[in-house]
Amino acid sequence: MKSQDIGLLLKLVALRSIEGHDPDTHPGKGARVLRDDWRDWALDDADIDLPEESLPVLHQDPMLARYSVRALAKETGISKSQVSLALQRCMQVGLARKDRRINVPRANLRALFNFIAHGVRYVFPAKPGEITRGIATTFAAPVLEGQLYSAGELPMVWPDARGNSKGQAIDPLFKSVPYAVRRDRDLYAMLALVDAIRVGHPRESKLAAERLAAYLE
Repeated sequence: MKSQDIGLLLKLVALRSIEGHDPDTHPGKGARVLRDDWRDWALDDADIDLPEESLPVLHQDPMLARYSVRALAKETGISKSQVSLALQRCMQVGLARKDRRINVPRANLRALFNFIAHGVRYVFPAKPGEITRGIATTFAAPVLEGQLYSAGELPMVWPDARGNSKGQAIDPLFKSVPYAVRRDRDLYAMLALVDAIRVGHPRESKLAAERLAAYLE
């Protein structure tokens, strides 16, 4: 299993949260917990959502077309071949399944949560590194900002030239995380929570896991 597989599964969770709704008017669970200025980077034209006509038309519902390998690759920055392989791996180990009704991949939410809460820090560990500019993650990210964060403590960031924060670098769960989170506020929140579990002390990890559980309900 690769770390990008977890990112892809979380993208599936984010997609399901807005399924059946217009993502512009019903942006998912993250809209209810993140402040309006949740983006911690300089904006440009690449930060807008994909126009529906650019997505492969595999279903009458444009939302369901976002589950195609091509669309998932475009949204996450993971190559199409790697998306396909990741889905196969996740199906094999029970972290994903096919929705027989509409034939799209679904994350196994209980298994995914258990793996992240109890295993991700050991399988995909992370340690803060040098001071750099980037996108806020862990307890500096909007989803956990101000909670269990000591005054004067440096934030943790994913290194990114367009990021608005300065802090200790932490390797993202997969290479294209800074690209992927710009396109999806729920994914940004969940990946920041995963990082808090990866590097946090027991109390911090517990809080992050509780918040993540709310996203995976």
